[in-house]
Amino acid sequence: MRIFINDKPLDILSSEELSPEKTFECIYDNPTDLPSYVEFHDDVLLVNPSKEIIHKLLYLLRTRKLKNLDSITILSKDKEKLKRYIKSRFSIVKAAGGVVTKGEKVLFIKRLGKWDLPKGKFDKGETPEECAVREVEEECMVKVKLGEPIVKTWHTYTHNRKSILKKTYWYAMEIVDDSNMKPQTEEGIEDVKWLNHQEAKFALVNSYPSMRYLYKKFIKMVPKVQTS
Repeated sequence: MRIFINDKPLDILSSEELSPEKTFECIYDNPTDLPSYVEFHDDVLLVNPSKEIIHKLLYLLRTRKLKNLDSITILSKDKEKLKRYIKSRFSIVKAAGGVVTKGEKVLFIKRLGKWDLPKGKFDKGETPEECAVREVEEECMVKVKLGEPIVKTWHTYTHNRKSILKKTYWYAMEIVDDSNMKPQTEEGIEDVKWLNHQEAKFALVNSYPSMRYLYKKFIKMVPKVQTS
């Protein structure tokens, strides 16, 4: 499980899931206290931290920019229990969206000055698939065909002083009709655009880490996009 907290990736893994090729600049094995944030840099590994340490870590990630930090990985003997505990510290919101292709191009939206991919929150009673299709079609004024699931992303934000953890289901989609394509401006969308792979990579520089993570997962699943 990977959660983006203040745009920093936090991976929760079991020891079996940790790649032997992964290296860390800072390693804390069974820490009794959380190190000062100024010590965190590059890639950090925490092995079997207590709930108290996790609580302090979440607060640190939410309240500090940590410019020198690239990622944090937590190894736990009971990964599922740790995931449940971290989720319990937030209010959970569910959303869904799509990576839409037209030949070798991908549909991007621009919102709040950043390139993004279309997504939105569930309506009552919706399945993830129904929500994903509806949101893409509403935000871009297109018709799409639902494809395979890509990945679920998790990221946090604050709303009305509440800490929110947003779970987004992402699906591959194909365009059916884009003849009336335009941005849903009432949702703050400024532009809708088809981008080839090279253009997408450039656009993702001005995006969110979770979107770059999603796009990499998508490219592995649909490699033909790379030929553009």
